[in-house]
Amino acid sequence: MNEFVFFFNNVIVSGLVLGSVYALGAVGVTLVYGILRFAHFAHGDMMTMGAFFTLLIAWGLAALGLTAPIPLGIIALPVAIVVTAVVALGIDRAFYAPLRRHGAKPVTLLIASIGVTMMIQGLIRLAFGTGTYTFFADVPKRLYRLDVPIEGATRTINFTQPQVIMVAATIAAVLALHFFLTRSRLGKAMRAVSDNADLARVSGIDTRLVVRVTWIIAGGLACLAGTMLALDVTLKPDLAFNIVLPIFAAAIVGGIGQPYGAIAGGYLIGFAETLAVFNWNAVLRPFRDVLPDWLPTNLALVPTEYKLTVAFVILVITLLVRPSGIFKGQQS
Repeated sequence: MNEFVFFFNNVIVSGLVLGSVYALGAVGVTLVYGILRFAHFAHGDMMTMGAFFTLLIAWGLAALGLTAPIPLGIIALPVAIVVTAVVALGIDRAFYAPLRRHGAKPVTLLIASIGVTMMIQGLIRLAFGTGTYTFFADVPKRLYRLDVPIEGATRTINFTQPQVIMVAATIAAVLALHFFLTRSRLGKAMRAVSDNADLARVSGIDTRLVVRVTWIIAGGLACLAGTMLALDVTLKPDLAFNIVLPIFAAAIVGGIGQPYGAIAGGYLIGFAETLAVFNWNAVLRPFRDVLPDWLPTNLALVPTEYKLTVAFVILVITLLVRPSGIFKGQQS
């Protein structure tokens, strides 16, 4: 049981947290691809941008003298989501919409998104420098403990407050997106445009409205994911830059253009990375007497610094076995 508690703390909890970040990011990526048919590589920096908007609003609330038992970033998050969604609309109108009007190919839009990535990074570094920031400067990060009695002793399963909020926010966002896509008229229109944009346009669907709503949802999810990640770790200008590739891998593994596939792919890759870097010696201690002496002390499948390679191994296997992804996504 000691080993189970250790495994739960270091794999299940960590996998849920990492998978939630990947899932939220991958849903935004896959929505943009499903509607606009290009890989939006600036999505990771939109996550960072959204987190900094949350920080700015939290600073404003603190300057007004507001105090709360939870981080002010949580209170500021709804406003920051709106701001990020508006900025996402502005980015589309300024950079991507003119290219679409001129009939630019998806690869051209992809290259433009890399330019937008550099622009967002530069603006963030210009405004905030290269330092790190935290949402817990005034309020300590709360730790929740679940006691587990084991052979007369007590072991604890640990969650931090941001981790609980992150998982809860991911569940709420997924449910809201599900009901929007399946129950609302606009959500059904988005699904129709994703399946066949030309047929949807001929059928009378306002594709321009669908594009705008897509950017609003993608921007809002980016802000939510970036803020949740910053609450769990620390906020810095390259917060999400290093995880944008696993996010794309999650979207492709789940089925590009499929929101539910992005969620599944996010959690699949999140748990796979956590399992790969976990030291399995910790759970093999009860069997140490029957194990050979030559086994190394660290039985992690992958060193921590190479954790990102796990996502690409899964991606390659998926492309070889099921190229369309788990949920049979789009091929073009």
